[in-house]
Amino acid sequence: MALTVSRTVEHLDRPALDRDEIAQAVASDIPRGSFVNLGIGQPTKVSDYLSPESGVVLHTENGMLGMGPEAHGEEIDPDLTNAGKMPVTELPGAAYFHHADSFAMMRGGHLDVCVMGAFQVSAHGDLANWHTGAPGSIPAVGGAMDLAIGAKDVFVMMSLFAKDGTPKLVANCTYPLTGLSCVSRVYTESATFAVRPEGVRVIATYGVSFTELVHRLEVPLRRVEE
Repeated sequence: MALTVSRTVEHLDRPALDRDEIAQAVASDIPRGSFVNLGIGQPTKVSDYLSPESGVVLHTENGMLGMGPEAHGEEIDPDLTNAGKMPVTELPGAAYFHHADSFAMMRGGHLDVCVMGAFQVSAHGDLANWHTGAPGSIPAVGGAMDLAIGAKDVFVMMSLFAKDGTPKLVANCTYPLTGLSCVSRVYTESATFAVRPEGVRVIATYGVSFTELVHRLEVPLRRVEE
């Protein structure tokens, strides 16, 4: 996906982004008229920030095209959920289809963008988001591998650092891989990154400077204008 900014922007006078602000940033970068899949968890928030004017059509791997925002109160229909079993709304023109047809859409390259969470993303765009490899942990593949290789662009929403302070944007993934060289954008509370074959560029920072990121991450970083 082409960069939409001409230089790295450092927002030093504001705190890190919260989850809703990250979702809003992702939504603003999705091209108009795109067919998009939102992964389970944090990515589902993106639907709350997509305006009807954007023309974005949301797809879910459990068999729906034209999904709307999360359902609340009397809007909730127990038979209308996304792949994460969250109650959702439907937009005019919504369609339903077999699970196998939904995966054929994903594998066939018909989605413009998918948005997923991650345990790690490498500087090469490798994605690890289905298993940490830790004994006793429960793997959760779902449709992640199909989306990683099938979508034209893969956007990742994640915290930049794990609970122990280690970076999740790494030189090489140490967790089991979901896909190779598939991630194009990474959205975190501290910065937004573009992942390209020539390296990782910092699009914007929030509450932290570009220089601070260079010192905290073991990944070569470049400014957009470089």
